[in-house]
Amino acid sequence: MTTPNLRIRGLTKSFGGVKALAEVDLTVPAGQVHALLGHNGAGKSTLIKCLGGAFPPDSGTIEIGGTTRTRLTPRESIAAGVAIIYQTLSVVDALTVAENIFLGQEWTRYGRVDRSSQEKAAAGLLKRVAATCSPRDRVGDLPTGQRQLVEIAKALSRSASVLVLDEPTAALSGAESDALAARVEDLRAEGLAIVYVTHLLSEVERLADAVTVLRDGRVTHHSPVSGLSRGDLVAAIAGRPHQEPARPAPGPARPAAPPRLVVDGLHGPGFGPVSLTVGAGERVGLFGLIGSGRTRLLETLFGRRRAGGGTIRVGERTVAPARPSRALAAGIALVPADRRAQALFPSLTAQDNVLLPTIRPLARTGVRALHAERRVFGSLAEAVGLRPARPGLQAGTFSGGNQQKLVLGRWINSARHVEVLLLDEPTQGVDVGARHEIYQVVTGLAEERGTAVLFASNDPEEVVALADRCLIVADGQVIGELSGTGLTEQALLSAVHAPAPTADAASDRGERPDPGGPTTYGAA
Repeated sequence: MTTPNLRIRGLTKSFGGVKALAEVDLTVPAGQVHALLGHNGAGKSTLIKCLGGAFPPDSGTIEIGGTTRTRLTPRESIAAGVAIIYQTLSVVDALTVAENIFLGQEWTRYGRVDRSSQEKAAAGLLKRVAATCSPRDRVGDLPTGQRQLVEIAKALSRSASVLVLDEPTAALSGAESDALAARVEDLRAEGLAIVYVTHLLSEVERLADAVTVLRDGRVTHHSPVSGLSRGDLVAAIAGRPHQEPARPAPGPARPAAPPRLVVDGLHGPGFGPVSLTVGAGERVGLFGLIGSGRTRLLETLFGRRRAGGGTIRVGERTVAPARPSRALAAGIALVPADRRAQALFPSLTAQDNVLLPTIRPLARTGVRALHAERRVFGSLAEAVGLRPARPGLQAGTFSGGNQQKLVLGRWINSARHVEVLLLDEPTQGVDVGARHEIYQVVTGLAEERGTAVLFASNDPEEVVALADRCLIVADGQVIGELSGTGLTEQALLSAVHAPAPTADAASDRGERPDPGGPTTYGAA
């Protein structure tokens, strides 16, 4: 019998008396793609970090290629043949693509780094992952999709027998995701053991041979994927029977809501001109592929990018948000897609993250009103289902879904009111359960407070679940609209793939840096 490339037995890890992993078993044979699923906070990240040497387990064993260990250091993990691509990328923006790929394992000749040989090898690795960037490109100038592929190429540069992919397609376009899927299938055929962490069940159905589900640090389900339905997978993750999401049947026509956001002829680097309206209490989606201009539009509305022209009106007021502070003063708030890099303060507490913009308004005579702050945080934590609801816990220790709730809560707590809420990929990297909780929070915000919600997404299922209507975006412009019974996943995909690319679209796809705004965001 062939020895599995990876066998984990009885792995247990606790933090402050709370078990993050409890007697976890996981076996991944050579040539298998094994999906690891579970809610945020279920223990997936802890398991990966124990395997990568970031956390020492309290007990249990990790067997790689027939050698059993009780713990690993990061260096020992790499030497054992483990390559991990974390959800938070570890690339260095200031270095070139080739320098990133060979960072820590540089090729030398006559005592100097052999850059020419590294670049030739890097070119081959980039071709294997269907990346379009050059080995000499500066990584900081690349969009998120290409940065992700550089990270994958870096992992492939080592002779790994176990490859762990943590949400690898979260920031990739459809074409890049397809290229990655093909590469995963090739690596499986080559005999690698692949642990594939994802929240997208379509990826499990497409790629995985077996699935393991974690809940509260324990294995609650393990089986081959063949024979499992989508409902079975959701039920295993959620721990309750699955109910297929459906758009409600259309009721009596309601009066059109007064416009809360009116955009007329807005344009800037990489998008426009764009005209749109969002009514009070309305949720409008912007659906398009990565590179369509969705993110640039949202960032311009929030003042993170300079507009080249056009007008923005909030209610009856015409505003010109040249910077985020002016947008906030006008009642416009943005929840960015890259929460860790652009929204979250990991070292601050959960309460401080939520209340940063409202500490001063809550204060009395210049002194922080700690009791009022705790009250506001408590009601917000209950409203969004924050877990754990501990105000003093560092934000960086929360799972991805709960971090997103903290960032969202910054603009929707009882001490803060915004007229227009902009959301960029509102549930990127968020599990099924937390995703629906966020949908409920956003829907409640629109219905109860009349907030105009404009969100961008490249997930058709998300748009169908959350939007009252959807604007199709391609090449920086709105090319169509779907609503009511016509707003379906099939209609969205058909609409977004219909237009042919134009010669000017390359710059918006991130193939060259955009001098008109930031490039750290993976702009869509």
